[in-house]
Amino acid sequence: MENNLSKGQLTWLVVLRIFIGWHFLYEGLVKVLNPNWTASAYLIDSKGWFSHMFVNMAGNPLVMKSVDFLNEWALVVIGLGLLLGFFSRLSCIGGILLLLLYTMSHPALIGVEYKLPFEGSYFLIDKNLVELAALGVLFVFPSARVIGFDRFLCKVLPAGFRKFLI
Repeated sequence: MENNLSKGQLTWLVVLRIFIGWHFLYEGLVKVLNPNWTASAYLIDSKGWFSHMFVNMAGNPLVMKSVDFLNEWALVVIGLGLLLGFFSRLSCIGGILLLLLYTMSHPALIGVEYKLPFEGSYFLIDKNLVELAALGVLFVFPSARVIGFDRFLCKVLPAGFRKFLI
């Protein structure tokens, strides 16, 4: 990637990437380190257009075990990728997909109340969508190609991989 960004632009893109990476990593580690954690109550509380699917997932113990494992470790892996600037574009895509799932389960709709505590009162746009948009910015401005492990991956990976992954 040719770096046409000013120092200020690059600095704030890296700060944004690190902050979001830390948030994902922390959320994942909290879940991984708590043997009693499960997304079951969250899924049962789903009120979105796809609530039936999420409630059904929570009702199946085998599916729920897989959902918990995938959610925990996806958060950790995405967080590490963003923090270290390692396969950062792939990490952005993974983060966007995860946040879309959270939004599909718990959209910020008018008049919808959730049993689980919600941070604030939102109208259509909540923190998940804000973070999703920020990941979109990081995807199109891949700062890790300048400051991160992706800088070194650019030198060793074939061009076809570089365009999408880093």
